[in-house]
Amino acid sequence: MQNKVEICGVNTARLPVLKSDESRALLQRARAGDAAARETLISGNLRLVLSVIQKFSGRGENMDDLFQVGCIGLIKAIDNFDTSHDVKFSTYGVPMIAGEIRRYLRDNSVIRVSRSTRDTAYRVLQARERLTASFGRDPTLDELAAELGIPRCEVVFALDAVADPVSLYDPIYTDGGESLTVMDQVGDTRNTDAHWLEQIALGDAMARLTPREKRILSLRFYDGKTQMEVAAEVGISQAQVSRLEKNAIGQIKKGLAS
Repeated sequence: MQNKVEICGVNTARLPVLKSDESRALLQRARAGDAAARETLISGNLRLVLSVIQKFSGRGENMDDLFQVGCIGLIKAIDNFDTSHDVKFSTYGVPMIAGEIRRYLRDNSVIRVSRSTRDTAYRVLQARERLTASFGRDPTLDELAAELGIPRCEVVFALDAVADPVSLYDPIYTDGGESLTVMDQVGDTRNTDAHWLEQIALGDAMARLTPREKRILSLRFYDGKTQMEVAAEVGISQAQVSRLEKNAIGQIKKGLAS
């Protein structure tokens, strides 16, 4: 069969699709305890899980694992969806599925976050799911902070701490088969041609200084010593230190300008 993709042994080309009114009727029956309606809802929304896990496909994770985790999020969404709200199930289900996958990736990440920050992040994510179901939209940071009774900055810090890392090679735009990655948008302001030329010119200018001038500059600007301290260490007067320092800096500037 064309377009056949096997995930967890499921032929995704044959997955059923439920209409909005069908989903709402099944949700009402499932909330009433109808196990068959619940199973139909799960199988009828597996394509929703597939659409969500595609967003995480470039992270090198096993797609079967993500699909299974996404199914857990789908089941939670079905069990917690409030049919009294005029909200499409997909509007509520997608954040629940994505949240479950993010938790899985976060818990299995090599980046370690402190327990207190992780606990705060879990509370924020749970509050976001509750408010999303209640409002029918994503809550703002201020609404999350008010819901939890914590400062807005703590909400921001917690979410940033557990945010999924982005690879420099993740595609952000595709046109005609060629992908534009994060790396393409990151500029290197240090290792530029102009910087390398400045480094070469600085090295040449420093090479023209006398050993005493090099020592004075090193003591002054590398070790952070005063002219009096340099004079005592080198064995000359402060006036001589000042003159040699000024002369050395002048030569370097001249070398860079030439």
